[in-house]
Amino acid sequence: MKKPAAPIFPPMLLRTTTLLLLLCALAAGLVACGGGSAPPTTAVTAEPAPNDSSRPTVAVVSASNVATSAPASRNERAPAPASLSAPTALAPTASAAITSDQIVAAFEDVLSDIYEKALPSVVYIQVPSPAAEALRGMPGIPDDLLWSAGSGFVWDTQGHIVTNHHVVENVIDQSNEVTVIFADSTQATATVVGGDPHSDLAVIKLEQGDWNLQPATLADSDNVQVGQLAVAIGAPFGQEFTMTSGIVSAVGRNIMGQEQFSIPEVIQTDSAINPGNSGGPLLDRLGRVIGINTQIISRTGNYSGVGMAVPVNIARRVVPALIADGKFSYPWLGVRIATIDAAYAKELDLPEGSRGALISYIVDGSPADKAGFRSSESTISIDGIEYPAGGDIITAIGPNAVAGSSDLIAHLTYHNSPGDTVTFTVLRDGQQQEIEVTLGRRPE
Repeated sequence: MKKPAAPIFPPMLLRTTTLLLLLCALAAGLVACGGGSAPPTTAVTAEPAPNDSSRPTVAVVSASNVATSAPASRNERAPAPASLSAPTALAPTASAAITSDQIVAAFEDVLSDIYEKALPSVVYIQVPSPAAEALRGMPGIPDDLLWSAGSGFVWDTQGHIVTNHHVVENVIDQSNEVTVIFADSTQATATVVGGDPHSDLAVIKLEQGDWNLQPATLADSDNVQVGQLAVAIGAPFGQEFTMTSGIVSAVGRNIMGQEQFSIPEVIQTDSAINPGNSGGPLLDRLGRVIGINTQIISRTGNYSGVGMAVPVNIARRVVPALIADGKFSYPWLGVRIATIDAAYAKELDLPEGSRGALISYIVDGSPADKAGFRSSESTISIDGIEYPAGGDIITAIGPNAVAGSSDLIAHLTYHNSPGDTVTFTVLRDGQQQEIEVTLGRRPE
């Protein structure tokens, strides 16, 4: 099947530009009508906006796990690009009148374009339940007892598809086979080639065939900002290829993976996430993947507006290893840490502005233990809650500052491997010192 030639300016880009111009014109009109003398009329030339890779769109999240997590702070917004600075107010004219219907229609066009661009890359995944073989063929057995459902997206043209580890874990070391369904109803069998419970990511591969695959476009999740548009496509409750939308509510969260270790730099969204969305993409306004939907936080087990997505930059690091070796090996320091914020630093009598990760516990025989790190031996009370005190406070890894636990975990995840020798700067008894550590391999 031949693909049509790409237009010089893709429809999504033109429609996004149109929406931006409409909003600017409306804002200018409101300023001019607010009282006082009208500013001089300024000519505006409508030109296609460049492909803005520095500011991804907000994505809608989908997930099936219910989990709790301790928040981490990294919600700073980068300064707006010069091209998006406040426009000069324009005097309203008859030809420039913008209606609310036009603005809504332009926004709807953007959402439709996101869906059309991403849909060929999104898949619905059916996984046999553990009791499927015993129940299959029996009358009156509902499908949800035979299959569990999830979502995924095409990673490359070699047939690799990314999803959540918890979506396919029931068949790992069993049949290893799942059913993949595309939006055009094409079905195929796929085999699990690798899984990583620590990041809740897995890779499946389609059986041999001429699939004409369209890999998803990946964004840079380091550039995701709070307030961006976020769109999720998945299969909530088995309703395949459903799109939901919202915003990025926060960035830099830490959540627990399927094991005892945290996933850093997680994206939080208010997009609707339900069982079956797990493993599906969280997209920006250009239809690029910024995260992989994985969990919700809820006190009831129902969706409450707090969804979590593994940042796509972790997938960039983990997925190639899963394809090549079936697993990803993380570096291991062997400590439990607590983030030093302003209130915590004050109670510890640290200088104003001090930040870091305090070591509260060290695993016997771990790299941290062998290197001579010190852990907490006492506690202090802040608002009636006990916090560790007295241990080494990690303030930097090499030249990179560590402001808290999220920074430490993210640096080790993104930049280090087992066997690396790393220099840590710590604050001990009010004095800075450097400790050299050879990182181990994270235990299974």
